[in-house]
Amino acid sequence: METRVLGRTGRGVSVVGLGCWQLGADWGDVGDEQAMAILRTAVDAGVTFLDTADVYGDGRSERFVGRLLAERGPNHGLTVATKMGRRANPHVASAYTLDAFRAWTDRSRENLGVDTLDLVQLHCPPSAVFATDGVYDALDVLVAERRVAAYGVSVETVAEALTAIARPNVASVQIVLNIFRRKPLEEVLPAAAEAGVGIIARVPLASGLLSGKFDESTVFAADDHRTYNRHGEAFDAGETFAGVPYEVGVAAARDVAGLTPRNGATTAQLALRWIIDQLGVTAVIPGASRPEQARANAAAADLTPLTEAQLAALADIYDRQIREHVHHQW
Repeated sequence: METRVLGRTGRGVSVVGLGCWQLGADWGDVGDEQAMAILRTAVDAGVTFLDTADVYGDGRSERFVGRLLAERGPNHGLTVATKMGRRANPHVASAYTLDAFRAWTDRSRENLGVDTLDLVQLHCPPSAVFATDGVYDALDVLVAERRVAAYGVSVETVAEALTAIARPNVASVQIVLNIFRRKPLEEVLPAAAEAGVGIIARVPLASGLLSGKFDESTVFAADDHRTYNRHGEAFDAGETFAGVPYEVGVAAARDVAGLTPRNGATTAQLALRWIIDQLGVTAVIPGASRPEQARANAAAADLTPLTEAQLAALADIYDRQIREHVHHQW
């Protein structure tokens, strides 16, 4: 699989990674053996970049990744990104202190079974955190103490991303980017490329909408965020269906599916390839609830770039059906 340098980490990672949120919680039931099978299948398919967080299943996701690292041995060649900050209660800017960072990263290091975290990301903190000098000073201390090798941020908005990119030691920015969430293309990706900051694209399939497999009658499990967070009841609404109203997204996804080439590629693979083709993107991190999904997602890296006609048609779908719902919000 193609690899790209993950910003200021200097590490090469696969252009298709694996998002590991679903291995912890919030996507319905994923059993222990199923979780491990997903991880093993992804890595066997060429994935070298795994993205998790300390709050995914209260550490459950990190522990599965740690099991995989132990299985693969010291020369596994994998890069693991985790996140911290959402354990703060209350989740306020003043909670982002050096002492908290040390406690959170120590817990993640134990869960993952590593001495030094490859990359730790601030996990969508309050906006004020991104402009606080002391936060970055504390992160620099973590690097000096070798708790972490590098740090980045996970953001909700373009403004937060641009604030972080301006900081000299931020290695990467993780942001929602997909066919239905295009605003980062305007400023964030160019600024990151100029600064040498990596871009990790999350929610690449709009919580599965861009698989083209859902319709207006699809029902999700009660413990799936696609049931309980459609309007931002639990966390930012932009994390569920990329902030697109469900019925609007289903209709637009049908039109996207109509552009899928008839060569065996899936609509999900087309959506992933669109992200891979965007200048400035380092890696895209689709999740998977089954091993076959992980394998198919990895195969998107083998597709040829989309044609100009496909790109223009996808842009038209966004402008006509999606833009008014999301472009002004994030």
